[in-house]
Amino acid sequence: MSANSTAPGRILVVDDQSANLRVVSALLARHGHDVVTATSGEEALAMASEMLPDLMLLDMMMPGMDGFALLAEIKQRAELLRLPVVFLTAAQDRELLLRAFDAGAVDYVTKPFMPEELLARVNAHLGLKLTRDRLERVARERQELVNLVAHDLKNPLTSVLFASEVLRNDGIKPERVPRYLQVIHESAQDALGYIKSYLEGQAAKSREALGDDEPRPSTALRDVVTWILGRYELQLEERNRQLRVTGADCPGVVAMDGQVLRQVSENLITNALKYAPGSDVDLTARGSSPGYWQLVVEDNGPGIPANRQRELFKPFVRLTEHDPTESGTSSGLGLSLAKQIVVNAGGQLWYEDREGGGARFIVELPEGQDGAG
Repeated sequence: MSANSTAPGRILVVDDQSANLRVVSALLARHGHDVVTATSGEEALAMASEMLPDLMLLDMMMPGMDGFALLAEIKQRAELLRLPVVFLTAAQDRELLLRAFDAGAVDYVTKPFMPEELLARVNAHLGLKLTRDRLERVARERQELVNLVAHDLKNPLTSVLFASEVLRNDGIKPERVPRYLQVIHESAQDALGYIKSYLEGQAAKSREALGDDEPRPSTALRDVVTWILGRYELQLEERNRQLRVTGADCPGVVAMDGQVLRQVSENLITNALKYAPGSDVDLTARGSSPGYWQLVVEDNGPGIPANRQRELFKPFVRLTEHDPTESGTSSGLGLSLAKQIVVNAGGQLWYEDREGGGARFIVELPEGQDGAG
């Protein structure tokens, strides 16, 4: 194996002999690795917990906490549980080496060692660890994408279900049928559009990785407000509630794709529908500090308890202990994803208690280029 065949990693070398530390660390550093050293088991344990190395080279026999005792402590710590440990040992006793593997070591190198052998074993186990990390990261990103798609498809599909159920009921005024059909049609288009945007988003990440930067899309706040009014006015009316809009002619243009901003706004509106039963909903588009615009969603419901507000934007945290949705399928992902999207666009999303009671969510975004659609 070539010494340069593995990407550099963070390696913690533990040995009570300073001469051994100098030789090993110099060899590894020459091949591009980030090397940190420790002269005792206690010191190594503290350093490992802080730096989270990719690999540990550990002297088997040390005074005080020896290699076996240190390895036993490592296996008790969740953050270090999968840290690969290679023993450095002058011992060639078969029983001792078997004990090392039983303790959790992945390999061993006997002293005195050949530099080529040490580098080959380091590269082998470092490569396995870095590959595992990369695969786990890809798996996490895939799962996050699945969560994102599943969550954001819920809103348009719920609108389809709402409008279709209304149409199935007898007694609806004929002149209102086209509006409900339009809701069904546009919601289905949105669902397909979300899937398309996620696929394009993955392609955009690939382009960014190659250094192909594209200008950030912009959208007019008035277009988003008009869309929300058309989508949710009927649903509020069916519940004898109102969607009150301020700033329908707001001139603000923000640096975010229109479909993405509709997703964020939709999450806030549907939360108000679920968690503030009986309350009207206020939607406001307005200017903020120079270079920023705001979209504000407010209700007169119970608001968010003070002891829950700090957790409000964490994943899988619901607004209340009780899920008021009939299906009970609220994932607790909406606000977390919305905040992540807004922050990635250079903005902020936060919560305030509304004067007189109720909830207020404020989306603040940087100004975009003129001419947005």
